[in-house]
Order: sequence, then structure tokens, then C-alpha cells
Amino acid sequence: MTVVRVPPVLRGEAGGEREVQASGSTVRELLENLTAKLPALGSRVYDAGAIQPFVNVYVDGEDVRTRDGLDTAVSDTSTVILLPAMAGGSVASLIGGRSRAAEPPSATASRP
Repeated sequence: MTVVRVPPVLRGEAGGEREVQASGSTVRELLENLTAKLPALGSRVYDAGAIQPFVNVYVDGEDVRTRDGLDTAVSDTSTVILLPAMAGGSVASLIGGRSRAAEPPSATASRP
């Protein structure tokens, strides 16, 4: 069985486990097996024969999108990492400005 590493954001769907095991000779087979074993986790990363948008899948440290996608080979010695994309930040950081929320209270207290 292949080791599948589960990030903290998905551990609730994996029964709190950091790692689970699934079988298959390709990423597709592995994700189908994972979905059968842990439907809540599987459906967050794989649905209708495709990896969910904003989810990255790595086999032995390589993004499957740069390899053979769902047909990327996996073995019993492979490690698969499921990594949902995360986003955040502020508009000020995007335009090079500074947010007043980031200033210490003393700096904003004297402003009208």
C-alpha cells in the first residue's frame, strides 16, 4: 500500500490521521481506492474522475501535473501528498501599500 500524507486542513475527513494508506498502480487508481475507503477525504480531492480544482497532488515530491497526471505511476514505496491550495493576505500587500490594521494602536490612535 502507498502512504498518503494528509495535511491538517483535511485531517478531519481522514479521522484525524496524518497518514493513510491506499492501493493502486496509478494516481487515478489510488484516489479511487482512497475515495472508497474514506469517502469524505476522497471527495475533497477527487471527483468524477478528476482531481478537484485547487488541490495539488505530489508523488515522491513531484507534482503529478508535470508528470502523467492521473496516469502517474505509484508504487508501494511511493509517498503521495495531498495539498489543497491556500490563499490569503490583504489588498494593501498586493499594491505595495500599508494597511492601518497592521499599524500599532498608538499610530492609529492619533489619526482623525
